[in-house]
Amino acid sequence: MSDSRSSFRDDFTEPPFLKKGVSKFNTAAIVGIPLAAILFQVYVPRFSPVLAYLELPLLVTVYFSLARRSPVAGVLLGAGIGLAQDSLSHNPLGMFGIVKTLVGYFAASMSQRFDTQNPLVRLVLGFFFLFFHQGLYWVMSRALLSESLEFDLRRTLVVAALNGIVAVPLYHTLDKLKFKD
Repeated sequence: MSDSRSSFRDDFTEPPFLKKGVSKFNTAAIVGIPLAAILFQVYVPRFSPVLAYLELPLLVTVYFSLARRSPVAGVLLGAGIGLAQDSLSHNPLGMFGIVKTLVGYFAASMSQRFDTQNPLVRLVLGFFFLFFHQGLYWVMSRALLSESLEFDLRRTLVVAALNGIVAVPLYHTLDKLKFKD
């Protein structure tokens, strides 16, 4: 009787939509892809201002945090990408570092509960995390730097939708760089 009861309990303790396993990547990919995204963010908008709306370092942070499924790895990756982005931009050092650290943590935490391979889930996560990133950056700028930045909700929603749409094919392309077991 206790065997059937523990089996019943095991069936309902974990959500059926959770996908187990940690994705593994080549070290060159883990270093090179974020570096390419940061360089894209810094230099490409100078030639094409329309591409300034793409937040590739954020999308890469979210992708690797989702793929690794480890909040610690998400924190370290987010901090590294954010600080590297801060060092190449005109922003105060640490602002993107703090924001991307939190994004990495929350993305990795969410990946433990949801199957993040679904394109619709990836679209929603891309949208949500860009909106979260912009909102948190705005709050931190006002609280820590006493800057009075304007938070344009309509523009942020459009940019979040754009980044969510870009996240789906980007993540599909990055999936091809995973090690096969």
